[in-house]
Amino acid sequence: MVFQAIAAASLHARQPLKEDYPLPDTLLRGAYLSFSAQPSNLTADPAALGTGVNYLSDAIISITQGVIDQVQSADAFVESGGSLAQCTDLRGSLLLPGFIDTHIHYPQMDIIAGYGTQLLDWLERYAFPAEIAYADLDYARAQAEVFMQTLFRHGTTTALTFTTVHKHTTDALLESAERHGARMIAGKVLMNRNAPDGLRDSGDGIAESAELIERWHNRGRTQYAVTPRFAITCTDDQMRAAGELLTEYPGTYLHTHLAEHPDEITATLELFPAAHDYVDVYDQFNMLTPRSVFAHGIHLSPRELDRLAETGAGIAFCPTSNLFLGSGLLNLDRLRDHNVTLSVGSDVGGGTSFSMLTTIAEGYKVSQLNNQTWHPMTALHAITRGNAEALGLGAKIGQISAGFEADITVLKPRPGSMLERRLANGATLTEQIFAAMFMGGDDAIEQTWVAGKKVFDRAQQDTSS
Repeated sequence: MVFQAIAAASLHARQPLKEDYPLPDTLLRGAYLSFSAQPSNLTADPAALGTGVNYLSDAIISITQGVIDQVQSADAFVESGGSLAQCTDLRGSLLLPGFIDTHIHYPQMDIIAGYGTQLLDWLERYAFPAEIAYADLDYARAQAEVFMQTLFRHGTTTALTFTTVHKHTTDALLESAERHGARMIAGKVLMNRNAPDGLRDSGDGIAESAELIERWHNRGRTQYAVTPRFAITCTDDQMRAAGELLTEYPGTYLHTHLAEHPDEITATLELFPAAHDYVDVYDQFNMLTPRSVFAHGIHLSPRELDRLAETGAGIAFCPTSNLFLGSGLLNLDRLRDHNVTLSVGSDVGGGTSFSMLTTIAEGYKVSQLNNQTWHPMTALHAITRGNAEALGLGAKIGQISAGFEADITVLKPRPGSMLERRLANGATLTEQIFAAMFMGGDDAIEQTWVAGKKVFDRAQQDTSS
């Protein structure tokens, strides 16, 4: 038994294609699930999908030149003259929008599960030594390709990612993303103090950042994020210059860390004594914008949350990292009550899995520990349409719908896996998603498609290995 057909609670079909449209490059057939809005009217009944949830048990997705033309039922496709023989048959699978990760470190993928420390010591013991190795260009390029392939194997098609202080690591990552046609946001790390030799900017890093922005921002599907590691590793002058970059290059992102661990907060406020609080450190350098993504944000005051909401800046929830490093439990209801934009990130390598399914499973546990509930549909929305909206990309990615870029993740349990056994017992669509969150990981990913091209196929990988 695989992801089984369930009567659709919410049908989603598009108008027929115009006669002057080119013929589709790709036709995918299978059950699909997407979101047209934040799910609402959700109940404890797992059979009720709620409002904003679009599902068809047998759909045809038409793709032309990397963009989705149309989503319709297989019956409607046949009635309009379509041939099912032309479709890639993915029945028994579930097609989802490609997963989006709003906080990850490409140079840290080989230090996942570094034992025994909390945040600041972990950086010194594991993260910084790993990043120093990326001074070698050939190594950085090889690792960038491994990173991209690992994202795809876990169903992730877009990520907002840290590189290192070395300019060529951003080039290496975005070159790899460009080769694959993937939408990727990255930026050279800025840090000129409180970091080891080999990981500090020789100047302020701003000229190199500007050069990278000119080269990569809005080039095809790549975009740039101004990336001060966090305030502890940046002088006032570097922070000020980074904020000025955001003004000089409108539309660039700001990507950094915020209020992850109590020790970090104490150290930050000692370095910036004029600031009211941690958020004010970034605010005084004009870093709070609707395209600012602050990882973690666990330990924030009501004033700080209100200021984030006023400026449109968002928090990336990174539950596997927060649990692994003992940083704390983010209160999702509190962020919602203050109208703070929420996204979800894996935070590899403090985070312990590339899988966004595993990430939201751990997020569910965090909510439980806070005496809250995170509905599976709300969690799945967060790593698809929700993350797209948080990045200002809600009109381009995050949905399986006409006019959206064709980034698609195909779920199907690996044969013989415990997830396959669980689904064989019968489950509603909500229960299937919940089981995939907790039991799936990369075992749940059958294929990944980026801009209408298949970039990962588990069957091919298993055959080649």
